[in-house]
Amino acid sequence: MTQDGHHGPQVDAVSGVATTGHAWDGIKELNNPLPRWWLWTFYLTILWSIAYWVVYPSWPLVTSYTKGLFAWHSREAVEQDLAALKTSRGAMMDKLAKASLAEIESTPELLTFARALGKPAFGDNCAPCHGAGGGAHGYPNLNDDDWLWGGKLDDIALTVRHGIRAGDAEGRQGSMPAFGRDGMIPRPDVEAAADYVRSIAGLAVQPKADVARGAKVFAENCAACHGEAGKGNRDLGAPDLTDKIWLYGSDRAAIIEGIWNGRGGVMPAWANRLDDTTIKALTVYVHTLGGGEK
Repeated sequence: MTQDGHHGPQVDAVSGVATTGHAWDGIKELNNPLPRWWLWTFYLTILWSIAYWVVYPSWPLVTSYTKGLFAWHSREAVEQDLAALKTSRGAMMDKLAKASLAEIESTPELLTFARALGKPAFGDNCAPCHGAGGGAHGYPNLNDDDWLWGGKLDDIALTVRHGIRAGDAEGRQGSMPAFGRDGMIPRPDVEAAADYVRSIAGLAVQPKADVARGAKVFAENCAACHGEAGKGNRDLGAPDLTDKIWLYGSDRAAIIEGIWNGRGGVMPAWANRLDDTTIKALTVYVHTLGGGEK
C-alpha cells in the first residue's frame, strides 16, 4: 500500500503515466521508461568492455594475467618511451657526467641541458618543501643570497647528495639545542636572550626588556655557534641573526620557541635516490635560481 492509501500502481491524472506504486510525501513516482538512446549507449558500453577484455590484458590469474589478443600493456609503452628518451639524451648525458660542475656552468650547451634536466628533478623531489625555490616557513628560500651551509656549487652538491641531519655520515649535522626544554637555560633567560637577538637584528624590543641580561646569556650559550656578533657560522649551519632573513620567523614568540625547543630541520640525502648525473643537473639548477654564490 502506498502512503496515500492506494494499492498497487496508479495512473497519474496530470501526465496520464502509470506510477510505480511508490509515493513519498505526496509525490508519486512515474513509471517512465529510459530513453532508447540511453539504453543503446549502455548496451554498447557493455559490448565495448567485453571486447576490451578480449584484446587487452585485463583478467588476473593465479600467478599471472590474461595477455589479450594485442599482448600490449602500458608498462611496455612507458619502457619504450624511456628507452627512446635515454637514447636521444645519450650524448649529452655522457658529456654532463664527465664534466665538472664549473665546466657545466661555463659551457652554454651543457648549462642549458643541465637546467632542463634539473628542473623536473627539482619539481619531483624538492618542490614539495621548497616550492618553486622561494621556500616556506621552515624551508629555505633558494632564490636569495642567504645560505646556512654555503651557496657555492660544491656546497650545494654536498647538501643535495648527503642531506641535512638525514643519517648520512657525510651530511650536514649541526642542530640547535633545546636550551629551555632540556633545562639548560631558565625561562626568564630564554626570554632575555630572545630580546637581545631581536635587538642585534635591528628589531623593536619591549620597553622592559633586559637586553644586558640577554647579551650575557647569548655570550655564554649562543655565541659558540652564532659568533660573538651573531653573524652565524656556515660550518655549523648557524644562521646570521643580524640580517633580515628568518627561516622560522623573527617575532619574539618564534625566537623564544626556537631557543626553548631548539631547531633541527631534516633534508633527505639524495645520493641513494638519484643518479650522479641528475644530482649534478639538480645542483646546477638550484645554483642558477638566483641566489647561488660564485
